[in-house]
Amino acid sequence: MHFASTNIHFNLQNASDFINIFIMDTKKRSDCPISCSLDVWGDKWSLLIVRDLMFAKQCTYGDFLKSDEKIATNILATRLQMLEENGIVAKLNHPDSKAKVLYRLTQKGIDLLPIMIEINLWAEKYFTLPAERKALLKEIKKNKEGFLKARIKELKES
Repeated sequence: MHFASTNIHFNLQNASDFINIFIMDTKKRSDCPISCSLDVWGDKWSLLIVRDLMFAKQCTYGDFLKSDEKIATNILATRLQMLEENGIVAKLNHPDSKAKVLYRLTQKGIDLLPIMIEINLWAEKYFTLPAERKALLKEIKKNKEGFLKARIKELKES
């Protein structure tokens, strides 16, 4: 594979070369794909931020603070920065306020939707879920592929 960017040419021989170039800032514990992925989004706060963006499509900093889990401001700021640096979320200007920004998922973040659905389905087996979440999961199970396709389209258009 060959990439050219601003007069810099990369010859990529394998996937690990690609990962090393495009995720340079993330410190890896190993070459295991699960471990590398968890380094980017595997803490509980990051996944909750991704969850909120998947359901709300866009959130302000204050919107995240209103979630039931009550994330501390310092943790929220750190996780948003880390998710932005790793290309999971993007920061946009707020249309109504210069003092606020909006966060939304990038394509890389949207690609986490199937994982988030599977986590929800796993949790349904082992935990008591709110009625609205159970209803959503019932709909998802009727046509998971159709749900994923429609939701991904919605998230891309937001």
